[in-house]
Amino acid sequence: MEMLTLCAVISAFVALGSSIPLQQRKKAPHKLLLVSFDGFRWDYDQDVDTPNLDNLSKDGVKAKYMTPAFVTITSPCHFTLLSGRYIENHGVIHNMYFNVSTWQKESYLRTQGISSWWDNGTLPIWITAQRQGLKTGSLFFPGGNATYRGETVNIKKVEKTGHSYSNETEWAENVETVMKWFTEQDLDFVALYFGEPDSTGHKHGPDSQQRKDMVQQVDRMVGHIRNRVQHYGLNSSLNIIITSDHGMATVHKGSDEIVLRNIKNFSLSDLQFHLLDYGPTGLIVPKEGRLEKVYQALNGSHPQLNVYKKDDAPNRLHYGNNARITPLVLYGNSGYVIHSYMKYQFNNGEHGFDNEDMDMKTIFRATGPSFKQGLIVEPFESVNVYALMCELLGITPEIHDGDLEVTKNMLLTHNQDNVVTAKPRGWIPFLSIIRTIL
Repeated sequence: MEMLTLCAVISAFVALGSSIPLQQRKKAPHKLLLVSFDGFRWDYDQDVDTPNLDNLSKDGVKAKYMTPAFVTITSPCHFTLLSGRYIENHGVIHNMYFNVSTWQKESYLRTQGISSWWDNGTLPIWITAQRQGLKTGSLFFPGGNATYRGETVNIKKVEKTGHSYSNETEWAENVETVMKWFTEQDLDFVALYFGEPDSTGHKHGPDSQQRKDMVQQVDRMVGHIRNRVQHYGLNSSLNIIITSDHGMATVHKGSDEIVLRNIKNFSLSDLQFHLLDYGPTGLIVPKEGRLEKVYQALNGSHPQLNVYKKDDAPNRLHYGNNARITPLVLYGNSGYVIHSYMKYQFNNGEHGFDNEDMDMKTIFRATGPSFKQGLIVEPFESVNVYALMCELLGITPEIHDGDLEVTKNMLLTHNQDNVVTAKPRGWIPFLSIIRTIL
C-alpha cells in the first residue's frame, strides 16, 4: 500500500514538473538608479565647488573621465548606455528621425515617440530586465517612450513639447516620484534624466558663468537625491550611477566657419537628402551617380571639415556599418559646426565632435552597497556601463560590445553568488512528502 501511494505521489509530481521547464532565474541583489545629467563635461567640477559630487566620490567610485560613443549626441549616446552597443550596432544614429526618400525629419522630442527609430533589434536594459522578472521605470530618459518588440517600460514619465529642463523644483518632484517608484511600486531599476547642464552649455557656452551656476544646481540635486535615498531607507538596498552622454565644446565664431554653400564645386542641388545644420555633424545622400562628385568637392575643402564615405569610416568611430548611415558622413573639428546654405545655428556651445576630443569626455560616479569607497578608476568607454548594470541587477545581458572586466574592479563582490537555479514548483514539498512516507 505504501509503495502504491509513493508511486502515485511520484507520478503526480512528475506530471506537475513536466509542464515547468528547468531554467535559470536571476535575482537582483540590489536596486539600481541610473542618473544622467545631459552634457556634463568631465571637468565641469573643476572650476565650481561641488561638495555633493565630491562626497559621492568619497563614498563610492569616480572615473577620471568616460569616453562616449560617436556620434556624441544625446539619443545615440544614451542608447549606448542602455544597450552596451556602439551606435552603428544599435542603429539610433541621430537625435532626429529621418527618411531619405520623403525628406521627413522629426524633432528630438517627436522622435522619442517613434518606436521604429528605437526598435532595431537591440533591446535596452529595461526590457531585458523585465523579461527576467524585474520591474523597471524611465523618467524622461531617452528611449523610454518607445516600444520594443511589443514591450514598453513598466512605468514611465515623458516630457511634453516645449518642456523646460532647468526647473529645479520639478527636478526635486521627479526625484520624489522615483523614490516612490522604488518603495511603493517596488521597481528594481529606474533611469532618470535631467536635461542640464546641456541646455545652458548650448546657450551660453561651456566657459560661461551661467554654466557654472547650473553645475552648482546639478550638485545640489545630487545631494538631494542622496538625502531622499536616506529618507526612504534605501541606503543599503540601492546602487546609484551618475553619468552623462557627452561633453560640450565652445563654438568657433569667425570668417572661417564651415558653410557648405561656399565650398567650390559643391552644390546642394547634387543632393537627394541631407541632415545638416545640426551641430558639427552632417549626413548626406547624393543624387544617383553624383556620390564621387560630391565627395571630391567636400573632401579637403576646409581644414576643419572631416568627410568620409561610410564604407571608409575609421573603425575606431564605430559609425559606418549600419544601413541608416548615409553614403557620406561629415563632422567638424572641435568647435566647428557645419552650416548648409547659411548660418542657422547660433549656439555658443556644441557637442557631436570626435569622441577622442577631451571636450566630449564626460563623467562617471557610482555609490551604493555594491561599490568600493574612495576609488578613482582609469577612463573607460561608455559602452561598458551596460555590462556593469546587468551585473548589479543580476541579469543576463544581451549581446553587447562592452566588457565587465573593464569595470568589475569597482565592485566589492560579484553577483554570481546571487544566481540561483529555479526548480519546478512543488519540488521541495515533494521531497518532504517522500521523507514522510518513507
